[in-house]
Amino acid sequence: MPEPFPPASLPGAVQSHVWDVTSAVDSQGRAAAYWRLDGRAPVRLQFDKGQLLVRNLCNAVGAAYQLDGHRIQLARPTSTLRACPDSALMALEQQVLAQLPGAQRLDLLPGGASQPRMVLHFGDGSRWELAGTPTPQTLYGSAGERLFLEVAPQRAACSHGVMKGAQCLRVREIRYSADGVKQSEGPWSLFYDEIQGFAHESGTRTVLRVNRFKRQNVPADASAYAYVLDMVVETETVR
Repeated sequence: MPEPFPPASLPGAVQSHVWDVTSAVDSQGRAAAYWRLDGRAPVRLQFDKGQLLVRNLCNAVGAAYQLDGHRIQLARPTSTLRACPDSALMALEQQVLAQLPGAQRLDLLPGGASQPRMVLHFGDGSRWELAGTPTPQTLYGSAGERLFLEVAPQRAACSHGVMKGAQCLRVREIRYSADGVKQSEGPWSLFYDEIQGFAHESGTRTVLRVNRFKRQNVPADASAYAYVLDMVVETETVR
């Protein structure tokens, strides 16, 4: 078995990646299937400056954490209160909220293609195994620029290189004041990229908080920027 990362390197390695749950084991040592939902992205953990963010649930979930060597201590998680019509996703969210405070130990192991693996151990003997992917900040070498984009309910036909019949998102930039009051709306325009982490649903108007990163060594026919979803601000079904 590969040697775990030394404790001194854990904080940097933990924060420079996002972590997707790939398997889970219950307190009896048996494989647990609750974490996997067909057709949905896996539960994702992101450690950022003392805050753990949990992605791909119904609500936004977060908890303060402290890391001391391999020992980890998590505060009781908090979440938004959005109702989710997917009962299986809500059940998974409740499982995550109940289990996270019991985390006690975190091990990192080297993985294939230089991608690390994480094992998160809980006090009852259960554990999660996770695969690490570099964060956009790690990949692009900067914190990125924060934008708010409103995405129209329907895509629109667009000319997209050699792709015939391409359908692009329609977006406009929203500007907010420091206290969250909407200040202005930009004009609608075709958006020739995709937003990493965002799946557009026809008939749904969405306001997104995204981070825009400057790409390096961009081919002539590619976008100079990468757009990464940070948070869904609001959604509305439009009939």
